[in-house]
Amino acid sequence: MNIPILLIVAIARQPRLGHLGHLYQKSSEPTIHGKAIVMTGATSGIGKVAAERLAGLGARLVLVARDRALGNAMLAKLNAAAPGISHAVHYAELSRLADVSRVAAEIAGAETKIDVLINNAGAIFSHRVLTEDGLERTFALNNMAYFVLTAGLLKRLIASAPARIIKPASNAHRKGHVDFNDLQSAKSYRPFDVYGTSKLCNILFTRKLARRLSDHNVTVDSFSPGFVATRFGMQAGGLLGFGMRFARFFARSAEVGAETLVYLASSPDVAAVSGEFFYQGRRGRLSLEAQDDAVARRLWHESERIAIGSTSRILT
Repeated sequence: MNIPILLIVAIARQPRLGHLGHLYQKSSEPTIHGKAIVMTGATSGIGKVAAERLAGLGARLVLVARDRALGNAMLAKLNAAAPGISHAVHYAELSRLADVSRVAAEIAGAETKIDVLINNAGAIFSHRVLTEDGLERTFALNNMAYFVLTAGLLKRLIASAPARIIKPASNAHRKGHVDFNDLQSAKSYRPFDVYGTSKLCNILFTRKLARRLSDHNVTVDSFSPGFVATRFGMQAGGLLGFGMRFARFFARSAEVGAETLVYLASSPDVAAVSGEFFYQGRRGRLSLEAQDDAVARRLWHESERIAIGSTSRILT
């Protein structure tokens, strides 16, 4: 497989987009001032840009980071930009389910309300590696961390309603397929296929959770930021890492990639929109499997079963 060529082809096929000004010119004024936002993956890329913009709109950020140096630097930057707001940071290794459960309990105990949860952390890996939970690393970080963290904060979100849950997904979900006989990719590991499947899982979980929370005034949506010039994939190593470093020169900026995320977190125009997938600020096109309620239901039960092994029964 010639990964750099595949990357260039994929990038060339995506619409070139300068900015989403057409959307925000028509959008109502953001209503995020004074709101509390819990956010993973906010120390780099679109997460960092979005966190800075949301803080600039008056939101209070509660970050979940893995790297203490990056987390402390981001916290200092947010506090310096808005001295009157006490932002916070917690640390966890999100590929370890017990650590995700711990940090969720930590945040739920420290925060009296959570208005928005943004599960932004995610990655692609060049080689198959199992976590200490026995899970393939992409599946653990991109899917199970989302499931367990959301579960741990759900009561606080419901009590804070109206509230929002947002998960970056990807148009790469169309390359994915949920094989319930091989969720850990033991039979075959192709980085982009495995990543695409994890993004498919994100969309399936988002749609299922949106239905479960339909009577609680908590919305759940996902979106694709497109291919963005960030550090994403650059740490993957090998040919994949090289290809990602090369391809980023053809990608859109993190500033553009963050716009839909900021919109979904702050705009009153989508306050009642739930269970949807957005791309370029509008409802995006889903694969048939991403719309399959039976697959979503089975994935939910499988994810819950896996989570039981490291935490306790959740989301019942």
